[in-house]
Formats: sequence, structure tokens, C-alpha cells
Amino acid sequence: MASTSISVLFLLLLATFAASASAATFTVKNNCSSTVWPAAIPHPATLAEFSIGGTEDYYDISVIDGYNLPMAFSCSTGSSPVCTSPTCTEAYRFPNDDSKTPGCSGNSNYQLTFCP
Repeated sequence: MASTSISVLFLLLLATFAASASAATFTVKNNCSSTVWPAAIPHPATLAEFSIGGTEDYYDISVIDGYNLPMAFSCSTGSSPVCTSPTCTEAYRFPNDDSKTPGCSGNSNYQLTFCP
């Protein structure tokens, strides 16, 4: 009888945690006139960088290694940097340029747009 009660309690706890779980969603959109392969990195390259997990996520657009196409990166609970040239003022331009790394609530929704 005790093992049945523990099993039922375990299933109820599991159902409670599963119902409250959430995850970040990434939407990638290509407005460029040609195909963009996000996983293939030519150099120089405009990069979308992110660190997710916990109560706060961080993301940025980086042109440290160069620039190859315009990009916008937004978070549902944060700012929306847009970079349309190699001299983009909203991009992470050198190591430790932390003022260009916005944060947003954990498990937010993200939109990455090539050629906004």
C-alpha cells in the first residue's frame, strides 16, 4: 500500500513539473535573395551569439571576425539589435564589448532575421 501511495505521489509531482516546464523558441527567417546556411560559417562572418539557461538569457550580434550579411536578432522580453553594415553600432565589435550583449528573461522567444 505504501509503495502505491509513493508511486501516485511521484506521478503527481512529475505531472506538475511537466506542466510548468517551458523552453526557448528560435525562429529563423531569411529575407536575403539567396540561400543562407546558418551552420556554415564563412570568414568573415556576421554571427548571432546566445547563451541561454537559467533565469536570464544573453544574446548579441557579433562582427568581431568580420561582416558578411545584415542581421536582426530579437528577444520577446529584451532589445532588438539590427546590424546592416560592417560599422554597425549595435554589434559586438571587440572582445569584452559587454555593453552590446543584451539580456532577457529565461525561456524567451527569439527571432533571427537575415537581411532584415
